[in-house]
Amino acid sequence: MPAAFTRTVAVRPAAALEGVVRVPGDTSISHRYAMLAALADGVTRISHFAPGLDGQRTLACLEQLGTVVSRHTGFDRQTGAEVPTVQVVGRGLRGLQPSRTDLDCGHSSATLHLLAGVLAAHPFTSVLSGDGALRRRPMEDVVEPLRAMGAEVSSFNGRPPISVGGGNLQAITWRPDTPSAQVTSAVLLAAVQTSGVTTVEAAVGRRDHTVRALRAFGATVEMQGRVIRLAGPQSLSGRPVVVPGNPSFAAFWACAAAALPGSFIELRDVGLNPTRIAFFDILRRLGADVDLHVERTDADEPVGRARVRYRALRRLEVTPAEVPALLDELPMLAAVATHGGELRVTGAGELRTGDADRITPLVNGLRALGADADELPDGFHVRGSRRLLGGDLEATDDHRLAMAFTIAGLGALEATVIHGADAVDAAYPGFFDILAALRK
Repeated sequence: MPAAFTRTVAVRPAAALEGVVRVPGDTSISHRYAMLAALADGVTRISHFAPGLDGQRTLACLEQLGTVVSRHTGFDRQTGAEVPTVQVVGRGLRGLQPSRTDLDCGHSSATLHLLAGVLAAHPFTSVLSGDGALRRRPMEDVVEPLRAMGAEVSSFNGRPPISVGGGNLQAITWRPDTPSAQVTSAVLLAAVQTSGVTTVEAAVGRRDHTVRALRAFGATVEMQGRVIRLAGPQSLSGRPVVVPGNPSFAAFWACAAAALPGSFIELRDVGLNPTRIAFFDILRRLGADVDLHVERTDADEPVGRARVRYRALRRLEVTPAEVPALLDELPMLAAVATHGGELRVTGAGELRTGDADRITPLVNGLRALGADADELPDGFHVRGSRRLLGGDLEATDDHRLAMAFTIAGLGALEATVIHGADAVDAAYPGFFDILAALRK
Protein backbone atom coordinates (compact mmCIF):
# COMPACT_ATOMS: atom_id res chain seq x y z
CA MET A 1 0.00 0.00 0.00
CA PRO A 2 1.54 3.38 -0.94
CA ALA A 3 2.37 5.83 1.81
CA ALA A 4 -0.28 8.42 2.57
CA PHE A 5 2.34 11.16 2.80
CA THR A 6 4.89 11.81 0.06
CA ARG A 7 6.72 15.06 0.81
CA THR A 8 10.47 14.81 1.36
CA VAL A 9 12.24 17.32 3.60
CA ALA A 10 15.99 17.74 4.07
CA VAL A 11 16.83 18.83 7.62
CA ARG A 12 20.15 20.64 7.68
CA PRO A 13 22.38 20.70 10.77
CA ALA A 14 21.82 23.75 12.99
CA ALA A 15 24.22 25.61 15.26
CA ALA A 16 21.37 26.56 17.61
CA LEU A 17 17.71 27.60 17.75
CA GLU A 18 16.44 30.80 19.32
CA GLY A 19 13.12 32.63 19.41
CA VAL A 20 9.52 32.77 20.56
CA VAL A 21 6.93 30.23 19.44
CA ARG A 22 3.15 30.00 19.79
CA VAL A 23 2.09 26.46 18.97
CA PRO A 24 -1.27 25.52 17.40
CA GLY A 25 -4.27 24.72 19.57
CA ASP A 26 -4.33 21.39 21.38
CA THR A 27 -5.92 18.59 19.35
CA SER A 28 -7.21 16.58 22.32
CA ILE A 29 -9.04 19.58 23.77
CA SER A 30 -10.35 20.66 20.36
CA HIS A 31 -12.02 17.25 19.89
CA ARG A 32 -13.74 17.52 23.26
CA TYR A 33 -14.88 21.12 22.92
CA ALA A 34 -16.39 20.41 19.51
CA MET A 35 -18.31 17.35 20.69
CA LEU A 36 -19.58 18.97 23.88
CA ALA A 37 -20.56 22.05 21.88
CA ALA A 38 -22.67 19.83 19.61
CA LEU A 39 -24.44 18.35 22.67
CA ALA A 40 -24.92 21.73 24.35
CA ASP A 41 -27.79 24.20 24.19
CA GLY A 42 -26.85 27.41 22.41
CA VAL A 43 -23.82 28.48 20.41
CA THR A 44 -20.18 27.80 21.22
CA ARG A 45 -17.30 29.78 19.75
CA ILE A 46 -14.01 27.84 19.90
CA SER A 47 -10.93 30.03 19.39
CA HIS A 48 -7.51 28.60 18.51
CA PHE A 49 -9.06 25.34 17.26
CA ALA A 50 -6.45 22.74 16.26
CA PRO A 51 -5.66 23.22 12.55
CA GLY A 52 -4.58 19.63 11.84
CA LEU A 53 -6.51 16.95 9.96
CA ASP A 54 -7.66 15.08 13.09
CA GLY A 55 -9.64 18.02 14.43
CA GLN A 56 -11.14 18.62 11.01
CA ARG A 57 -12.31 15.00 10.91
CA THR A 58 -14.22 15.55 14.14
CA LEU A 59 -15.91 18.67 12.75
CA ALA A 60 -16.81 16.89 9.52
CA CYS A 61 -18.37 13.98 11.43
CA LEU A 62 -20.43 16.36 13.56
CA GLU A 63 -21.66 18.08 10.40
CA GLN A 64 -22.74 14.71 9.00
CA LEU A 65 -24.74 14.27 12.21
CA GLY A 66 -26.68 17.46 11.63
CA THR A 67 -24.56 19.98 13.54
CA VAL A 68 -24.08 23.43 12.01
CA VAL A 69 -20.36 24.25 12.09
CA SER A 70 -18.74 27.38 10.67
CA ARG A 71 -15.02 27.96 10.33
CA HIS A 72 -13.33 31.32 10.10
CA THR A 73 -10.32 33.28 11.29
CA GLY A 74 -10.65 35.24 14.52
CA PHE A 75 -8.36 37.28 16.72
CA ASP A 76 -6.78 35.91 19.86
CA ARG A 77 -7.87 38.07 22.79
CA GLN A 78 -4.47 37.79 24.46
CA THR A 79 -2.18 38.39 21.48
CA GLY A 80 -4.32 40.01 18.79
CA ALA A 81 -2.99 37.41 16.34
CA GLU A 82 -5.26 35.70 13.80
CA VAL A 83 -6.23 32.19 14.93
CA PRO A 84 -8.49 29.41 13.57
CA THR A 85 -11.96 29.83 15.08
CA VAL A 86 -14.91 27.44 14.93
CA GLN A 87 -18.53 28.18 15.78
CA VAL A 88 -20.81 25.28 16.67
CA VAL A 89 -24.58 25.54 16.98
CA GLY A 90 -25.53 23.02 19.66
CA ARG A 91 -28.29 20.47 19.16
CA GLY A 92 -28.72 19.59 22.85
CA LEU A 93 -28.39 16.21 24.58
CA ARG A 94 -29.26 13.32 22.27
CA GLY A 95 -30.08 15.87 19.58
CA LEU A 96 -27.81 14.65 16.79
CA GLN A 97 -29.35 13.23 13.61
CA PRO A 98 -28.50 9.99 11.77
CA SER A 99 -25.80 10.27 9.13
CA ARG A 100 -26.66 9.04 5.64
CA THR A 101 -23.16 7.62 5.21
CA ASP A 102 -20.44 6.11 7.38
CA LEU A 103 -18.54 8.54 9.59
CA ASP A 104 -14.94 8.73 8.36
CA CYS A 105 -12.62 9.41 11.30
CA GLY A 106 -9.54 9.38 9.08
CA HIS A 107 -6.43 8.66 11.14
CA SER A 108 -7.97 9.97 14.38
CA SER A 109 -8.44 7.37 17.08
CA ALA A 110 -9.68 10.11 19.41
CA THR A 111 -12.48 11.03 16.99
CA LEU A 112 -13.63 7.42 16.78
CA HIS A 113 -13.42 6.64 20.51
CA LEU A 114 -15.06 9.84 21.73
CA LEU A 115 -17.73 9.95 19.05
CA ALA A 116 -18.69 6.35 19.85
CA GLY A 117 -19.46 7.52 23.40
CA VAL A 118 -21.47 10.50 22.14
CA LEU A 119 -23.51 8.33 19.75
CA ALA A 120 -24.14 5.52 22.24
CA ALA A 121 -26.92 7.62 23.79
CA HIS A 122 -28.64 8.42 20.46
CA PRO A 123 -31.58 6.29 19.25
CA PHE A 124 -30.14 5.34 15.85
CA THR A 125 -27.27 3.31 14.43
CA SER A 126 -24.03 4.89 13.23
CA VAL A 127 -21.00 3.32 11.56
CA LEU A 128 -17.58 4.79 12.36
CA SER A 129 -14.58 3.97 10.19
CA GLY A 130 -11.23 5.44 9.22
CA ASP A 131 -8.08 5.04 7.17
CA GLY A 132 -5.91 1.92 6.92
CA ALA A 133 -3.95 2.64 10.08
CA LEU A 134 -7.06 3.28 12.17
CA ARG A 135 -8.76 0.15 10.83
CA ARG A 136 -5.87 -1.88 12.25
CA ARG A 137 -6.33 -0.48 15.75
CA PRO A 138 -8.03 -2.72 18.37
CA MET A 139 -11.36 -1.29 19.54
CA GLU A 140 -12.63 -3.76 22.11
CA ASP A 141 -11.52 -1.38 24.87
CA VAL A 142 -14.33 1.04 23.96
CA VAL A 143 -16.81 -1.57 22.72
CA GLU A 144 -17.02 -3.34 26.10
CA PRO A 145 -18.06 -0.43 28.37
CA LEU A 146 -20.55 0.95 25.86
CA ARG A 147 -22.13 -2.49 25.58
CA ALA A 148 -22.26 -2.65 29.37
CA MET A 149 -24.22 0.63 29.32
CA GLY A 150 -26.76 -0.94 26.95
CA ALA A 151 -25.61 0.22 23.53
CA GLU A 152 -25.51 -2.23 20.64
CA VAL A 153 -21.90 -2.04 19.50
CA SER A 154 -20.15 -4.34 17.06
CA SER A 155 -16.78 -4.26 15.34
CA PHE A 156 -14.99 -5.99 12.48
CA ASN A 157 -12.88 -8.65 14.21
CA GLY A 158 -12.34 -6.24 17.10
CA ARG A 159 -11.32 -3.37 14.82
CA PRO A 160 -13.01 -0.57 12.87
CA PRO A 161 -15.38 -0.06 11.30
CA ILE A 162 -17.59 -0.20 14.38
CA SER A 163 -21.35 0.05 14.48
CA VAL A 164 -22.98 1.90 17.38
CA GLY A 165 -26.69 1.47 17.98
CA GLY A 166 -27.69 3.72 20.84
CA GLY A 167 -30.72 4.53 22.90
CA ASN A 168 -31.68 4.32 26.56
CA LEU A 169 -28.47 3.61 28.41
CA GLN A 170 -27.90 2.69 32.04
CA ALA A 171 -25.26 4.02 34.40
CA ILE A 172 -22.35 1.69 35.13
CA THR A 173 -19.28 1.34 37.32
CA TRP A 174 -16.34 0.69 35.03
CA ARG A 175 -12.88 -0.39 36.16
CA PRO A 176 -10.97 -1.49 33.06
CA ASP A 177 -7.98 -3.84 33.22
CA THR A 178 -5.94 -1.36 31.19
CA PRO A 179 -7.28 2.18 31.70
CA SER A 180 -7.27 4.50 28.68
CA ALA A 181 -7.96 8.23 28.60
CA GLN A 182 -9.89 7.90 25.35
CA VAL A 183 -12.08 5.09 26.71
CA THR A 184 -12.70 7.01 29.94
CA SER A 185 -13.74 9.99 27.83
CA ALA A 186 -16.09 7.88 25.71
CA VAL A 187 -17.84 6.57 28.83
CA LEU A 188 -18.16 10.07 30.31
CA LEU A 189 -19.59 11.48 27.07
CA ALA A 190 -22.20 8.72 27.13
CA ALA A 191 -22.80 9.17 30.87
CA VAL A 192 -23.61 12.89 30.67
CA GLN A 193 -26.59 11.85 28.50
CA THR A 194 -27.62 8.89 30.73
CA SER A 195 -29.78 8.64 33.85
CA GLY A 196 -27.97 7.56 37.02
CA VAL A 197 -24.48 7.83 38.46
CA THR A 198 -21.69 6.46 36.26
CA THR A 199 -18.37 5.73 37.96
CA VAL A 200 -15.14 5.33 36.00
CA GLU A 201 -11.64 4.55 37.22
CA ALA A 202 -9.27 6.76 35.26
CA ALA A 203 -5.80 5.88 34.08
CA VAL A 204 -2.82 6.91 36.19
CA GLY A 205 -1.00 9.87 34.67
CA ARG A 206 -3.41 10.15 31.73
CA ARG A 207 -5.12 13.28 30.46
CA ASP A 208 -8.04 14.77 32.38
CA HIS A 209 -9.25 17.11 29.62
CA THR A 210 -12.72 15.56 29.44
CA VAL A 211 -13.47 16.23 33.11
CA ARG A 212 -12.26 19.83 32.76
CA ALA A 213 -14.20 20.33 29.53
CA LEU A 214 -17.44 18.94 30.97
CA ARG A 215 -17.15 21.39 33.85
CA ALA A 216 -16.45 24.24 31.43
CA PHE A 217 -19.73 23.46 29.63
CA GLY A 218 -21.65 23.48 32.92
CA ALA A 219 -21.64 19.84 34.03
CA THR A 220 -20.96 18.71 37.59
CA VAL A 221 -18.30 15.99 37.73
CA GLU A 222 -16.74 14.56 40.89
CA MET A 223 -13.14 13.36 40.81
CA GLN A 224 -11.44 11.82 43.84
CA GLY A 225 -8.03 10.41 43.06
CA ARG A 226 -8.51 8.15 40.05
CA VAL A 227 -12.27 7.74 40.52
CA ILE A 228 -14.64 9.90 38.45
CA ARG A 229 -18.39 10.11 39.16
CA LEU A 230 -20.94 11.76 36.90
CA ALA A 231 -24.68 11.90 37.65
CA GLY A 232 -26.67 12.23 34.44
CA PRO A 233 -28.32 13.42 32.44
CA GLN A 234 -26.97 16.96 32.67
CA SER A 235 -27.72 19.78 30.26
CA LEU A 236 -24.72 21.56 28.77
CA SER A 237 -24.49 25.23 27.84
CA GLY A 238 -22.68 26.66 24.84
CA ARG A 239 -20.07 29.30 25.60
CA PRO A 240 -16.93 30.92 24.18
CA VAL A 241 -13.81 28.83 24.85
CA VAL A 242 -10.14 29.17 23.95
CA VAL A 243 -8.04 26.09 23.18
CA PRO A 244 -4.58 26.21 24.82
CA GLY A 245 -1.46 25.71 22.74
CA ASN A 246 -0.66 22.03 22.21
CA PRO A 247 1.88 20.80 24.81
CA SER A 248 2.89 17.89 22.57
CA PHE A 249 3.90 20.35 19.84
CA ALA A 250 5.57 22.54 22.44
CA ALA A 251 7.57 19.44 23.39
CA PHE A 252 9.29 19.47 20.01
CA TRP A 253 10.61 22.99 20.41
CA ALA A 254 11.52 22.33 24.05
CA CYS A 255 13.42 19.19 23.08
CA ALA A 256 15.19 20.96 20.23
CA ALA A 257 16.31 23.73 22.58
CA ALA A 258 17.50 21.15 25.12
CA ALA A 259 19.50 19.32 22.45
CA LEU A 260 21.46 22.10 20.74
CA PRO A 261 24.17 24.11 22.59
CA GLY A 262 23.43 27.82 22.75
CA SER A 263 19.70 27.37 22.17
CA PHE A 264 16.89 29.24 23.95
CA ILE A 265 13.19 29.01 23.08
CA GLU A 266 10.22 30.65 24.77
CA LEU A 267 6.83 29.03 24.27
CA ARG A 268 3.83 31.29 24.83
CA ASP A 269 0.17 30.54 25.50
CA VAL A 270 0.88 26.82 25.84
CA GLY A 271 -1.34 24.46 27.83
CA LEU A 272 0.27 23.59 31.16
CA ASN A 273 -2.23 20.97 32.32
CA PRO A 274 -0.31 18.84 34.88
CA THR A 275 -1.26 15.64 33.02
CA ARG A 276 0.50 16.89 29.86
CA ILE A 277 3.82 18.41 30.94
CA ALA A 278 5.80 15.54 32.43
CA PHE A 279 8.25 15.83 29.53
CA PHE A 280 9.44 19.19 30.91
CA ASP A 281 10.55 17.41 34.08
CA ILE A 282 12.37 14.79 31.99
CA LEU A 283 14.21 17.56 30.13
CA ARG A 284 15.23 19.08 33.47
CA ARG A 285 16.57 15.74 34.65
CA LEU A 286 18.43 15.32 31.36
CA GLY A 287 20.13 18.63 32.14
CA ALA A 288 18.13 21.38 30.42
CA ASP A 289 17.23 24.69 32.08
CA VAL A 290 13.40 24.74 32.13
CA ASP A 291 11.17 27.47 33.56
CA LEU A 292 7.35 27.20 33.56
CA HIS A 293 4.86 29.87 34.57
CA VAL A 294 1.06 29.57 34.60
CA GLU A 295 -0.38 32.94 33.56
CA ARG A 296 -4.13 32.27 33.41
CA THR A 297 -6.84 29.62 33.26
CA ASP A 298 -9.03 29.17 30.18
CA ALA A 299 -12.10 26.93 30.69
CA ASP A 300 -10.41 25.20 33.66
CA GLU A 301 -7.19 24.60 31.65
CA PRO A 302 -3.98 26.25 32.94
CA VAL A 303 -2.16 28.24 30.26
CA GLY A 304 1.17 30.03 30.37
CA ARG A 305 4.70 30.17 29.08
CA ALA A 306 7.67 27.84 29.08
CA ARG A 307 11.31 28.79 28.62
CA VAL A 308 13.89 26.15 27.74
CA ARG A 309 17.63 26.75 27.53
CA TYR A 310 20.36 24.29 26.66
CA ARG A 311 22.55 22.84 29.40
CA ALA A 312 24.91 19.87 29.06
CA LEU A 313 22.97 16.62 28.78
CA ARG A 314 23.16 13.82 31.32
CA ARG A 315 22.22 10.15 31.63
CA LEU A 316 18.64 9.35 32.64
CA GLU A 317 16.46 6.28 33.12
CA VAL A 318 12.67 6.61 32.71
CA THR A 319 10.79 4.05 34.78
CA PRO A 320 7.57 2.24 33.79
CA ALA A 321 5.61 4.29 36.34
CA GLU A 322 6.59 7.50 34.52
CA VAL A 323 5.77 6.30 31.01
CA PRO A 324 1.96 6.84 30.84
CA ALA A 325 2.36 10.62 31.08
CA LEU A 326 5.07 10.65 28.39
CA LEU A 327 3.88 8.39 25.57
CA ASP A 328 3.49 11.09 22.92
CA GLU A 329 6.83 12.71 23.71
CA LEU A 330 9.06 9.62 24.11
CA PRO A 331 10.25 9.57 20.47
CA MET A 332 11.35 13.21 20.74
CA LEU A 333 13.09 12.58 24.06
CA ALA A 334 14.95 9.68 22.44
CA ALA A 335 16.16 12.09 19.76
CA VAL A 336 17.43 14.52 22.41
CA ALA A 337 19.67 11.79 23.81
CA THR A 338 21.48 11.44 20.47
CA HIS A 339 22.98 14.89 21.11
CA GLY A 340 25.26 13.74 23.91
CA GLY A 341 23.06 12.43 26.71
CA GLU A 342 21.79 8.95 27.42
CA LEU A 343 18.20 7.78 27.85
CA ARG A 344 16.88 4.35 28.77
CA VAL A 345 13.10 3.80 28.74
CA THR A 346 11.25 0.67 29.87
CA GLY A 347 7.57 -0.03 30.43
CA ALA A 348 6.58 1.63 27.14
CA GLY A 349 5.06 -1.42 25.48
CA GLU A 350 1.99 0.66 24.64
CA LEU A 351 4.09 2.32 21.93
CA ARG A 352 3.70 -0.97 20.05
CA THR A 353 -0.07 -1.31 20.49
CA GLY A 354 -1.61 2.01 19.38
CA ASP A 355 -2.02 3.12 15.77
CA ALA A 356 1.28 1.39 14.96
CA ASP A 357 4.52 0.16 16.49
CA ARG A 358 6.65 3.23 17.15
CA ILE A 359 9.60 1.58 18.91
CA THR A 360 11.05 -0.38 15.98
CA PRO A 361 10.88 2.44 13.38
CA LEU A 362 12.16 4.94 15.95
CA VAL A 363 15.26 2.90 16.80
CA ASN A 364 15.86 1.88 13.18
CA GLY A 365 15.56 5.49 12.07
CA LEU A 366 18.01 6.77 14.67
CA ARG A 367 20.44 3.97 13.77
CA ALA A 368 20.15 4.92 10.10
CA LEU A 369 21.45 8.35 11.11
CA GLY A 370 24.37 6.75 12.96
CA ALA A 371 22.99 6.68 16.52
CA ASP A 372 24.07 4.24 19.21
CA ALA A 373 20.59 2.91 20.01
CA ASP A 374 19.07 -0.38 21.12
CA GLU A 375 15.50 -1.60 20.82
CA LEU A 376 14.09 -3.13 24.01
CA PRO A 377 10.93 -5.28 24.21
CA ASP A 378 9.10 -2.44 25.96
CA GLY A 379 11.25 0.58 25.22
CA PHE A 380 14.64 1.72 23.97
CA HIS A 381 18.14 2.73 25.06
CA VAL A 382 19.83 5.65 23.28
CA ARG A 383 23.40 6.72 23.99
CA GLY A 384 24.71 9.99 22.61
CA SER A 385 28.23 8.63 22.38
CA ARG A 386 28.93 9.93 18.89
CA ARG A 387 27.74 12.65 16.56
CA LEU A 388 25.18 11.52 14.01
CA LEU A 389 26.14 11.35 10.35
CA GLY A 390 22.81 12.24 8.76
CA GLY A 391 21.08 10.07 6.21
CA ASP A 392 17.88 9.05 4.50
CA LEU A 393 14.85 7.60 6.30
CA GLU A 394 11.06 7.12 6.32
CA ALA A 395 8.66 8.80 8.76
CA THR A 396 6.20 5.89 8.27
CA ASP A 397 3.25 8.34 8.01
CA ASP A 398 3.80 9.29 11.67
CA HIS A 399 4.25 12.96 12.54
CA ARG A 400 5.80 12.18 15.94
CA LEU A 401 8.53 10.07 14.35
CA ALA A 402 9.14 12.72 11.69
CA MET A 403 9.52 15.36 14.42
CA ALA A 404 11.87 13.09 16.39
CA PHE A 405 14.06 12.50 13.35
CA THR A 406 14.11 16.26 12.76
CA ILE A 407 15.48 16.84 16.28
CA ALA A 408 18.13 14.18 15.74
CA GLY A 409 19.05 15.57 12.33
CA LEU A 410 19.65 19.07 13.65
CA GLY A 411 22.83 17.78 15.30
CA ALA A 412 24.11 15.59 12.46
CA LEU A 413 27.17 16.21 10.31
CA GLU A 414 25.20 16.15 7.06
CA ALA A 415 21.57 16.64 6.02
CA THR A 416 18.86 14.26 7.22
CA VAL A 417 16.37 13.47 4.46
CA ILE A 418 12.93 12.55 5.83
CA HIS A 419 10.43 10.94 3.47
CA GLY A 420 6.75 11.36 4.38
CA ALA A 421 7.49 14.58 6.25
CA ASP A 422 4.12 16.00 5.25
CA ALA A 423 2.71 13.90 8.09
CA VAL A 424 3.98 16.81 10.20
CA ASP A 425 2.29 19.38 7.93
CA ALA A 426 -1.02 17.53 8.34
CA ALA A 427 -0.81 17.85 12.14
CA TYR A 428 1.13 21.11 12.49
CA PRO A 429 0.82 23.34 9.40
CA GLY A 430 3.83 25.60 8.88
CA PHE A 431 6.10 23.56 11.17
CA PHE A 432 9.16 23.53 8.89
CA ASP A 433 8.82 27.25 8.14
CA ILE A 434 8.93 28.01 11.88
CA LEU A 435 11.99 25.78 12.25
CA ALA A 436 13.75 27.71 9.52
CA ALA A 437 12.95 31.02 11.22
CA LEU A 438 14.43 29.89 14.55
CA ARG A 439 17.84 28.91 13.21
CA LYS A 440 20.72 31.03 14.45
